[in-house]
Amino acid sequence: MMFRIKIMYKQFLREPLWFKSLILSTLIISILFSSSFFSHNEYYQSAAKLAAAIFFFAYGFKYRSNTKISVLFFILMIFCMYLSWDHFHQTHYLN
Repeated sequence: MMFRIKIMYKQFLREPLWFKSLILSTLIISILFSSSFFSHNEYYQSAAKLAAAIFFFAYGFKYRSNTKISVLFFILMIFCMYLSWDHFHQTHYLN
């Protein structure tokens, strides 16, 4: 297990700077905005799900040569986009 993590980390370090910054920023945004610190504003929850969708899209696009993995990431992206839209829609019409 630790060997796979080391391989994934080394592969991540070889990625271009724009990809690393996109992945890290979407991951941080997703974690921070879904935390309880931002729970008072419902729009942050929607933004967290949208950031997760961008994260999954980036990895789905990266692994497009492996169809099964790519399709899995794109399905997760669509699911996160739906959750983001649904949460935004409910918040928007409740206020």
